[in-house]
Amino acid sequence: MTRDAAELPSKYCLWPQWNVSPRVRAFVTTREGGVSEAPYDGGVPGAGGLNLGFSSGDAPDAVKENRRRALALTGSRDAAWLEQIHGTQVEDAHAVIARLAQGERTRADASVTDRAGVVCVVMTADCLPVLFCDDEGRAVGAAHAGWRGLAGGIIEKTGERVAALAGVPASNLNAFLGPAIGPQAFEVGEDVLDAFAAAARADRRDSTKAAFRPTGGAPAKYFADIYALARLRLADLGIDATRIHGGTHCTVTEQERFYSYRRDRVTGRMAAMIWLND
Repeated sequence: MTRDAAELPSKYCLWPQWNVSPRVRAFVTTREGGVSEAPYDGGVPGAGGLNLGFSSGDAPDAVKENRRRALALTGSRDAAWLEQIHGTQVEDAHAVIARLAQGERTRADASVTDRAGVVCVVMTADCLPVLFCDDEGRAVGAAHAGWRGLAGGIIEKTGERVAALAGVPASNLNAFLGPAIGPQAFEVGEDVLDAFAAAARADRRDSTKAAFRPTGGAPAKYFADIYALARLRLADLGIDATRIHGGTHCTVTEQERFYSYRRDRVTGRMAAMIWLND
């Protein structure tokens, strides 16, 4: 089988290890298993890359083939591809797909659904993808949490929408934190710390500030722990730590496995997908 005719092996994806209904299916792609060429290639010499972003500068035909391979793992013909804007808008995934069929794009950073076969998807290359589901597989959602969206409440808004669709308290949700820029690589200015501190609940302000480690020097810079910040927001929803999974990778330092905008600037995009089986 030629590379162009190949399917995407599941080993090239990250699959959440959570104790939920088998109706819930989810994975996050890596940079491996596609047909894109340098600088969007795979992590080893001669390997094709699985870049899923049309706006990255890659050859459109390569991105189309990569998306076909990723979607083949879902069993669906399309997904709720969003025009992500680092905001807090949450959309119904079925409506997003319907608009795409009419040639319309949806500007948002999260989608949710309670319909089987409808794939929620967000793309990242350092920002944090967060996947949600309830225990019984009544509803799912996917959120793109860059620092602006995270500070603005994208996690809470997505979780609340999934919980409402599932008919359960938000505290009954499960969350998976996909690969994102790690705390040893995410250098930010004081403006980012201030934004999170201002948005935090009063009783979480100290723990929010603790997620920022000073780098030393002037002007003030910090290494931000986006995973810790996300866990605090999930805790605001009442989600216990035992229901939060993932959050162990760094897209910047794990160069052979993940795309990273901060590391490479010209780079591909990975996707976090979640859906319900019949």
